[in-house]
Amino acid sequence: MERKPQNGPLQGIRILDLTRLYPGPLGTMMLADMGADVIKIEDMNTPDYMRYYPPYLQSESAGFIAVNRSKRSLAMNLKTKKGVDIFFSLLKTTDIVIEQFRPGVLDELGIGYEAAKRLKSDIIYVSITGYGQDGPYAKDAGHHINYIGYAGILSATGSPKTGPILPGSQLGDVAGGAYMSIIACLAALWTREKTGQGQRVDVAMLDCVLPLMTLQMAHYQATKMIMAPGELPLSGGLACYGVYSCADGKYIALGLLETKFWKIFCEMAGHAEWIEKHMVMGEEAHNLRKEIDAFFRTKTRDEWIAEAKDLDVCLTPVLDISEVEKDPQLQARQMVYEQAHPVCGCTKGIGVPLKFSATPAHPTGPSPALGEDTKSVLEELGYQQEEIEAFRNEGVVLLADH
Repeated sequence: MERKPQNGPLQGIRILDLTRLYPGPLGTMMLADMGADVIKIEDMNTPDYMRYYPPYLQSESAGFIAVNRSKRSLAMNLKTKKGVDIFFSLLKTTDIVIEQFRPGVLDELGIGYEAAKRLKSDIIYVSITGYGQDGPYAKDAGHHINYIGYAGILSATGSPKTGPILPGSQLGDVAGGAYMSIIACLAALWTREKTGQGQRVDVAMLDCVLPLMTLQMAHYQATKMIMAPGELPLSGGLACYGVYSCADGKYIALGLLETKFWKIFCEMAGHAEWIEKHMVMGEEAHNLRKEIDAFFRTKTRDEWIAEAKDLDVCLTPVLDISEVEKDPQLQARQMVYEQAHPVCGCTKGIGVPLKFSATPAHPTGPSPALGEDTKSVLEELGYQQEEIEAFRNEGVVLLADH
């Protein structure tokens, strides 16, 4: 089976993926879905920890499957000289290296950016860390919860009663790590296209989640007011923009910032007196929210959605995760993707979010077994069968059994 991507706008770009867990692997998977040849390089003795995280589909980690499709797997020991030699042989054919270690780790292994650019001057290194390559926190450990705590996101999420609460998704990992690493790759590739120069891009997840607070920062700079969780306009402060419970315990999302939408809703609700209260804040908003809450509790979620269906108003269901894959819009956009896996059978995951008219992108194949492509990658580099077997016997590489 041909495991190199055969479609997408990034055909011809090769990426060495040294990342683990969630941020880097999600970013590199999306790049692979878009056509890049992503070679996931794992330590043959301590591979990506995500391979062993529950829950499982058969014997495979559901999380690993979810963020590693469309890639090839090369399992090797970079703590050996021959392993480093193989890495540099592969580097000569590569456009981008993405890594997710703390500052200095790759340098200690002898495969850091400075060593790499001496061999290939136009190589691009994208380094994902929690806090960046410099600064007082540079070598500190951290996770999503820590980054969004520093960025002010936690302090703005929740309600006055609950205080800060964790968002339902890992914003630090996805927005701060995965998405920004993709942007870093594409921006550096474009610079290289124009100038011929490679470079290192420093992606700090704390830095990269801070733009999520752009409006909140602007509000603070203008007012110097520090607002409690749930009091900012778009985080619970406005009654016209929030989540409401329905008769069946399910929820609807009301997003009526524009006057025309608010007016339509008030007329639908039979409460013309609400119209003039559109943008009230504080105690007035609290009282209005109680009235709207009582209104929505008179019918089920789906009854409200049906009633608003033909109105030009931003009233939508709050779907739970079991409902997402059944949503007709997401199905029409092929955002729930089914794929055959050799161990797990048919698996479902998130589809490719970007739709290209000239170079359509879609996943190439399922997540690879550890070392599944070691042999084929080494053969591409010109290594002979006897050399590859010697590497295996010396503990330099791991070859998956087929």
